Amino acid sequence: MYNETFLRRAIEISTQALDTPGTEPFGAVIVKDGKIVGEGINRSVMNHDPTSHGETEAIRDACRNLETVDLRGCDLYSSCEPCALCVAAMNIAGIAALYFAADMAQAGDAIADLPEAARFPVDVERLTHECGLAVADRIMPAEQHLDAEATKILHDWACHARSQA
Repeated sequence: MYNETFLRRAIEISTQALDTPGTEPFGAVIVKDGKIVGEGINRSVMNHDPTSHGETEAIRDACRNLETVDLRGCDLYSSCEPCALCVAAMNIAGIAALYFAADMAQAGDAIADLPEAARFPVDVERLTHECGLAVADRIMPAEQHLDAEATKILHDWACHARSQA
């Protein structure tokens, strides 16, 4: 259930980008049972990591704090509508609900005229389109090789994991 306090906290986190070099104004919090269990701000430049978005940082923080990779039952509040990368991470982690402030169009309008030196360009529409396609249908060329070897390791790992469960 939506709680304005948590969305305001995500927006508050995003303001850190005004004074913290290497960050961008995309903040997020993860909430479980009415308590914040993880927070994050976009640190892509600071961390030299293109996946270091506010939402992924909040997911990482929540997972460390809860000592799990299972965030089912948690909600994510973000200062901005998450990109496809973050939505994928949210789904993998099991986030139950998303609440956000600025949408993708509002964010795009706000940063549209930034020079590349100020912000690495990301084609959000292409990212969203590509993520919804099968590998063979994507714009980025992709080829499969050595599948038998990789699949054997997956089967071996699964067998080991079953025996440990």
